[in-house]
Amino acid sequence: MKNGVVLAILSSLVFSVMNALVKAVSLNIPAAESVFFRSVIGTVIILILMKKKNVTCSTKGRPMLAVRGIMGALYLLAYFYTISKIPLADASILAHLSPFFAVVLASLFLKEKLPKMMHYVLPFFLIGAVLLIKPQQFQSYSVYAFVGVASAFFAACAATSIRYLSRRHHAYEIVFYFLATATVVSVPFMWHSFVVPSPLELFYLVCIGVVSLLGQLFLTSAFTHENIIVVEVTRYIGIVFNAMWGYMFWSEIPDVQTVAGGTIIIAACIVLSRRKPLEMKLRQLISK
Repeated sequence: MKNGVVLAILSSLVFSVMNALVKAVSLNIPAAESVFFRSVIGTVIILILMKKKNVTCSTKGRPMLAVRGIMGALYLLAYFYTISKIPLADASILAHLSPFFAVVLASLFLKEKLPKMMHYVLPFFLIGAVLLIKPQQFQSYSVYAFVGVASAFFAACAATSIRYLSRRHHAYEIVFYFLATATVVSVPFMWHSFVVPSPLELFYLVCIGVVSLLGQLFLTSAFTHENIIVVEVTRYIGIVFNAMWGYMFWSEIPDVQTVAGGTIIIAACIVLSRRKPLEMKLRQLISK
């Protein structure tokens, strides 16, 4: 699959499942411990995949691979901590501020510009985001909210490094460095607060590791095939998915504003996913 927008949507869906699992297990398991299990399980699986596909760790570009790993690890720690302290929807909304940071970072370090179609679609994403975020109703302005904003910044840094690395490294290698680094970084944070998980909690933690790896592979592939800003903005659809799980498992009934915002974002994502065919047809009409 080479459609970056579709891959971004799939990654958002998979990560929303991970978010729901993290929220379910966070009642007893500390955030750093969830990060550790997510990372160590993913590391083992990605090593197996790398061996099967004969993908080896290259000797070039290791400093940037390390940066990607550290930024990803800090994002996970901040985001999982935020999920454990405030409502899932609020944590998701804060994390989805990353596109705004990504726009700045991509222009500064990657010299990437918005595709022409994005200029027409971006206002709809912003309208949908405002309807979903409901800034006038947000109730989690606290130190936890600041950690959530920090997670968005770290996510944008990680996304920028992925886009840069995707031109030179295999997706499996990029994911491996991220997960291996997150495993190491999470150990000191959970050292004095480790909780022995129950059988059900252990099952959730294993599921988090497997599901998140799948989402990470989708996301890394999305950055390989599409502009970083397009991918990051498309991921706003993750707010819709999180609202869906909130309704299904925590009886969080979405209001009219949420439904309207979600509908606008989904429609904008569909348009973006068909961006290249639409641009081709537009050129053909102009040439006539």
